[in-house]
Amino acid sequence: MKLRIKGDSLRLRVSPSEVVQLLETGRIEEIVHFGLGDETQLTYAFELSDLATAMTARYQAHEITVLVSGQDARRWADGSEVGIYGEVGVGRARLEIVVEKDFACLDKSEVDNRDTFPNPKHGAAC
Repeated sequence: MKLRIKGDSLRLRVSPSEVVQLLETGRIEEIVHFGLGDETQLTYAFELSDLATAMTARYQAHEITVLVSGQDARRWADGSEVGIYGEVGVGRARLEIVVEKDFACLDKSEVDNRDTFPNPKHGAAC
């Protein structure tokens, strides 16, 4: 899973194997280590929640979790939709949340594109 943070936006890109794991276990996560101790790492996760009525994010010490209903996740995983999109009010600001299928890059090798979704633009004429 890839994480991109820019301003008040948070985007996760999820591979096919991670989608399978998410649907089987209800959670996928990655950890970024900035040092040796647990307090110097950041966990980012994507989690299913039967209590979620809309996509939301939870921030706790050293962890960012994006939550979505299992029904919405299954519909997205089984369908042709690229992503799940949401927005959460955080005081006077709005946090934009995006979870997308990780598509193969058109200009990368097969090794670089391992475990990605087929790019819908593959073979399209410019």
